[in-house]
This record gives sequence, structure tokens and C-alpha cells, in this order.
Amino acid sequence: MARIGEAALLELAARALRGRRVSPEHAEAAARILVTGDLLGVHTHGVERVSSYADRVASGGINAGARINVERVAPALARVDGNNGIGPAVGMRALREAMAIARDQGVGVALARNSNHFGAVAPYSLIGAEAGFASVIGSNASTTIAPTGGREARVGNSPIAFCVPHPGARPFLLDMALSVVARAKIRAAARHGSAIPDTWATDRDGKATTDPKAALDGFLLPIGAHKGYGLALAVDLFAGLLSDAAYLTHARSWQEQPDEPSGLGHFFILIDAKRLGGEAWLAGRMTDFARILHDTPPADPSQPVRVPGEIELGNLELQRREGIEIEDAVLERLRALAR
Repeated sequence: MARIGEAALLELAARALRGRRVSPEHAEAAARILVTGDLLGVHTHGVERVSSYADRVASGGINAGARINVERVAPALARVDGNNGIGPAVGMRALREAMAIARDQGVGVALARNSNHFGAVAPYSLIGAEAGFASVIGSNASTTIAPTGGREARVGNSPIAFCVPHPGARPFLLDMALSVVARAKIRAAARHGSAIPDTWATDRDGKATTDPKAALDGFLLPIGAHKGYGLALAVDLFAGLLSDAAYLTHARSWQEQPDEPSGLGHFFILIDAKRLGGEAWLAGRMTDFARILHDTPPADPSQPVRVPGEIELGNLELQRREGIEIEDAVLERLRALAR
């Protein structure tokens, strides 16, 4: 492992993407989202993704020269066509549009289509919160989950995040995929030769497994059984169906069809919290909200009750001070792409 400063990693990641002829604007947007993922400690959705993005650009699966188009279809609603561009650039364009609408209307919604994997959701939520917006943001994904009672993958492990700003303090930030764990964690276990808990996934016959390779050939398990399955469908309806993107089995896997557009969709629902009250009003209520939770007597005194996002935002503060911890192999791959 190595440590590298935020600014240096941003420049290196952007340069690696520019080396595949991604436009400077789109490369910088993608680098911002991926580096923020690393800052939060979500390394499976950090700069290690630059390599797969670059490979898909090289194979024609992602359009390096995409022109992202925005259509305002109602006062508070926009549709964003990513033109098969790099996912985080499409996501950032949609986020900015939703924020601009929310500043004007109080609420802003942007639905994106013709996109690709756009990283973790939390970086978009954090950018919105820093500008004073509460948000619900989600994306669909290619199929990795079998419907409850089914034996074939028909549902994507679609992530969703909820965020509420806390002026002068850390926001509430909940970013989760709707499987027990993200598939990227199983891929990481397979790379390192590590076993996985038998609650993460099944093999191709639907039987629980601790073998990450068998799990990658099988299905992810949703959180809360049928409830997680239903939530995954709800996210896909907003991110895929309503946005006019691909959905369910129409979405292509970037691993199995790297030279084809994924056709993914995202949604951004933002609320201008300042319209509801001043910063002091919101800060007071958010402080009280967190206090009620923190004051809960812990079942284990060594494990105090936390509010969602505290661990990740603590990682961000630490790594901004001390540098971002990145695997040597990931840095070397970035440097090779940049060269």
C-alpha cells in the first residue's frame, strides 16, 4: 500500500483517462467522483475503476467523445442523455442539472440514460450536501440477483443513497447496494484468495457458498430477502424504466460485454434545504437527531451507536490530512495509463 495526496491522485486519474482520449472535462469529473470514493474508504469504487473504464473506452464500449445532452421536460424535471459517455461524467452532469433546478424551484429531478457504471453514489450525495441539498440518488445495474423464488439473475444490484446536510457538521449519508455486499467485494476476495461469508451469495445452483469464485458464477443475495428484492426493483423503475434507460435484463454487463454500451440509467432527486428553514434551524434539528442516536446505551460499550456515514466521512477527513491509501498495483496501472 502507498499514500498519495488528494490533488496528486486527482491529476493522475484524470491524466490516465485523458490518455484514452476522454475529454479533459469528462476525465476531471470522473476523477473527482472516483477519488472521493477512495477518500470515503470505498476503494472498490475508487480509482481502481479507472483501469476498467479505460479498457472499455479502448474496446469501444464507452464513447470517449460523448456529448451529453440535457432536456428540461418540466420546470423541475430534466432528462439527461449520456450518449454512452463515461458514467461519472454523465452522473456529474445530471447532478449539476438537478442542483440548478432545485435552486430555482426548491426541488430538482434529473433522470439520466445511455450511461455506464458511475462509481459509488456517496460522492454525488456529498457534493450535493456541501451545496445545501438533501438528496435521494440511485442507479441501476446489470443483473446479478435472482428474483425471490427464482433461479436466474434478472435483477441488478442497484445502489441508492440518502443524504441530508448538517451545516457545520457531517451530513447524514447512507449509501448502499441492495445486496448483502457489492459484487466488487466478492471480486476483491477472489483476487486475494480469501473466503467470503456464506450470507453474501450463492453458487449457480442457488446454494450458499464461501468460495468467491463460485459466488461470481452464481447470484448475490439481497438484503432482507424479498424486501431487498422489492427495493432493487423500485430503484430500477426510477433509474432505468422512467429515465428511458435499459432495465432488468436489458442492461448489459460491462464484464461480459465490455465492448457494448451498458445502457444504464441514474436518478437524482434534490431538495434545497434552505427553502425549509435557515442554516441554524437545520443545524439544530440535525444535531438533536444525531444526539438521540449517539445517546443510545450501546449493547457493547466498545461499539458506540453511530449515525450512517460517520465512518466514511471520518475516513475522508483522515485521508485528506494524511494522504489516500491506495494499493501499489493500482497506482502503477494509473501511471502506465497516464504515460
